[in-house]
Amino acid sequence: MSEIYGTAAETLNVGSLSSRATGPKRPMDADAVRTAYRRWAGLYDFGFGLISGHARRSAVAAVNAAPGPKVLEVGVGTGLALPLYAADKRVTGIDLSTNMLGLARERVAGMKLRNIEALLEMDAQATNFETGQFDIAVAMFVASVVPNPQALVAELKRVVRPGGTILFVNHFAAERGPVWWVERAMAPASSLLGWHPDFHLNHMFAETDLKSATIRSMRPMSLFRLIQLQN
Repeated sequence: MSEIYGTAAETLNVGSLSSRATGPKRPMDADAVRTAYRRWAGLYDFGFGLISGHARRSAVAAVNAAPGPKVLEVGVGTGLALPLYAADKRVTGIDLSTNMLGLARERVAGMKLRNIEALLEMDAQATNFETGQFDIAVAMFVASVVPNPQALVAELKRVVRPGGTILFVNHFAAERGPVWWVERAMAPASSLLGWHPDFHLNHMFAETDLKSATIRSMRPMSLFRLIQLQN
């Protein structure tokens, strides 16, 4: 297992982040996100789902270890993570993709997952939830495709109670090495895949967030990172 533990200040050169651009070169709007995931809904579990499996399991393990029962999963997709939650967690999932949500509902019904309270079509940047409604929020593989990742962070801070836990799993652009070359090769297909290879940590997090965050690199090849914030 290739994981890096500690605060962001220990694992990253935070000062170097400020010199980067303010966001990906071609930020996706909500319609582009829906189109991308409508295209991939039927293949998601056997493609990206396999590659992201270790990161997804790690994120849910962190959710299960966090205090409080009420969980919001942002970008629930086809529901791959739903069977992994502890029975005492009461989970609400949201997604922009009607197609993905349909598959998630089928999974919940087929597996009789009684702790899944709702699966809703909703924009994660502007939800209908009450302030402080959840103990934990987790956003898996969606941060780089929402139009405004800073708004996503702000909204999750709003809907999670003070002292609650906020988790993000996402791909963030590498500085060098094999992953950097993979990102460059995949760049032309990024709009079809629904993600951005030029997405950096400072495109969504303030320096104050990064200094207090816990950041872990995830397999394969540290392609994903798990970010944990205390609200």
